[in-house]
Amino acid sequence: MINRLKHRFSGRTVAESSEKSRRGFGGRIAALINRSSIGDDEWEEIQDLLISGDVGPGFAASTVDILRRRIKEQRIATSDAVHAALRVLLVNSLDVGCSSFASGGMPTVVLVVGVNGSGKTTSVARIAHRLKCLGFTSVLAAADTFRAGAIDQLKVWGDRLGQRVVAHQQGADPAAVAFDAFEAAVAVKADYLLIDTAGRLQTNQNLMSELDKIRRTISRRDESAPHEVLLVIDSISGQNGLSQARLFGDAVDVTGIVLAKHDSSAKGGIAFAITNELRVPIKFIGTGEAIEDLAVFDRNDFVDALLKRES
Repeated sequence: MINRLKHRFSGRTVAESSEKSRRGFGGRIAALINRSSIGDDEWEEIQDLLISGDVGPGFAASTVDILRRRIKEQRIATSDAVHAALRVLLVNSLDVGCSSFASGGMPTVVLVVGVNGSGKTTSVARIAHRLKCLGFTSVLAAADTFRAGAIDQLKVWGDRLGQRVVAHQQGADPAAVAFDAFEAAVAVKADYLLIDTAGRLQTNQNLMSELDKIRRTISRRDESAPHEVLLVIDSISGQNGLSQARLFGDAVDVTGIVLAKHDSSAKGGIAFAITNELRVPIKFIGTGEAIEDLAVFDRNDFVDALLKRES
């Protein structure tokens, strides 16, 4: 299913949305590598640029060490070959596997989690839009009963997309909303159930317990559900996003990352930090502000966009 979701839409491309990150650190690294010779000062600057791009100090140091050793062992002499070697290292570092995004049954249940303001509700709508364009039907569950306006926001998206939204009143039990939405999805034979949850502060254990309750409630109806737990990370959050990923991963067994607002960030390196420390794949990337601006994450396209050299 994830391969079907890669179908090209009219939204902005990853390359277009990576311009800030490329200017911030990727292109500057490419420029250093393009020099006729790379000395200790340049290597130190490359490592500093990687760190400034939010890849994390450990990943930055290991990447530089491996690249330097590979250049020496393989007697790499040209700037093009050095650039290619770095590209391979970065692409391979993002290879942590990816599930199929489908359960084999009906409906496939996707639980969407994250902190306040990360872009969860918009991501739910964009995934539903992408699925609809491919001929799949979705039911949307307004399980964010905490934030004022969250239910209405999802209802607006549901009306625009022509997809059913199941909602209770503000303050209702989110697990009850999720359960009713599952029953509705089964009744109408929907392909997907997308559950929008409250923007939880990752330090609030009570809210994390509530999220676990949603999981347990759904699993009583389908023991294999939820089939996906997508954590939405705001690209601008940087290393704080990594902290969020750790805590949510401990609480709800995250299966994939949605890297939102990539077009607004000059620090796209958080993608490397998350995948390398947590071994959780990035599945979608937000490329702009329109409903179409959500791309299935492709590690080759992502690295190529970051390391694009000036012609």
